[in-house]
Amino acid sequence: MHSFLEEFYMKIWQKTSLITWLLSPLSLLFWLISQVRKRLYSWHILQSYRSPVPVLVVGNISVGGNGKTPVVVWLVEQLQARGVKVGVVSRGYGGKIKTFPQLVTHESSAEMVGDEPVLIVQRTNAPLAISPNRQQSIELLLSQFELDIIITDDGLQHYALQRDMEWVVVDGVRRFGNSFVLPAGGLRELPSRLKSVDAVICNGGEPKPNEHLMTLEPSDAINLLTNERKPLSEFIQPCVAIAGIGHPPRFFTMLEKLGLPLTHTQGFADHQDFDKTQLLELADSQTPLLMTEKDAVKCKEFAPTNWWYVPVSAKFSENSTACLLDPILQKLGK
Repeated sequence: MHSFLEEFYMKIWQKTSLITWLLSPLSLLFWLISQVRKRLYSWHILQSYRSPVPVLVVGNISVGGNGKTPVVVWLVEQLQARGVKVGVVSRGYGGKIKTFPQLVTHESSAEMVGDEPVLIVQRTNAPLAISPNRQQSIELLLSQFELDIIITDDGLQHYALQRDMEWVVVDGVRRFGNSFVLPAGGLRELPSRLKSVDAVICNGGEPKPNEHLMTLEPSDAINLLTNERKPLSEFIQPCVAIAGIGHPPRFFTMLEKLGLPLTHTQGFADHQDFDKTQLLELADSQTPLLMTEKDAVKCKEFAPTNWWYVPVSAKFSENSTACLLDPILQKLGK
C-alpha cells in the first residue's frame, strides 16, 4: 500500500467519524466471516496442523507496525542464551520469491525473501524459513535442524496452524484506534481477543494492567557501507531520516528525543522497495541519511558513505522477562 494511503487510513482508523459508520456494515461482515472461519477450525471442520515441537505465535490484532520483529529477536536471543534451540517461521511478506518454502540465510536477498526474515537471521543466526503456509516452513526446518521450539513471526489469525502459546504486541500509543475491525477500523480481531492470549506486550506508552511494557532502545548508528559504529550523540550536523516501517513516526520521534537535528523526515510504505535515486535526492553526500535496520537490509548493496542505520533492541523489566520466559522454559523442561 502506498505510504500516503497508509497514512490516510491510519488517521481514519484512529477516531470514529461518518466514514466509520458508513463502513461499519462491511466491518460486521468481516467480523462474522472471521468468526465462522475460526469456529470451523476449532470444530475440526477445517483442517489444522499440529507441529511435533511447541509453537509460539508473536502476532497482533491490528494493522500496521506494532513492534513484533524486535519482540521476536529478543525472544530468540533470550531462549538461545538459556540453551534452547529455536527456529523461526515467517510469511516472508514483501518478498518477490514465488517458490516456497525457502530457508533464509545471511546471503539471502531482502528483495526476494522479505526484509524482516533477513533482519531476524542477521541478528540471531536462528534457522528461519518462509512460506505463506506455516506448516511447510515448520516441516522444512524440522527436516534440517534439531529444534526445541518454533517461533512464528505474525500469524495470530492463521488458524490453520495450531499453537501452544500466543503473544500479542500492542502499540502503546495508538492502542486500538476506534476499536472497529476492518475496514471501518484497523483491527483484525476485537480487543476482547486479548483475554485468551498468554501475554500482551505494550510497545511504549502506558501499559494496562497485566501488560508487559517493552521499550525500544537504540544502539550506535552503523554505516551501511563500512560497518563503522558511531554514537548517536555525535550526529550534531543536520540529518535526514527515512523509515519504511508500519508506523514511521515512531522512528523519527525516537531520533528527535535523542536530540538529533532532523531537517527532513520521509515515511515510506511498510516493506517498501527502495530505489537508490529516490533516496539520493533526499540527502546530499555531506548530510547523514539515517534509516531503520529493516530498511538497511534492502539498501546495503547500493549505499553511499553517508547512509547509516539505527538498530533498536527490545527491553523488558526483570519481572516481565521472568513472566514471559518461565512458562516457555517450564513447557520445554528447561
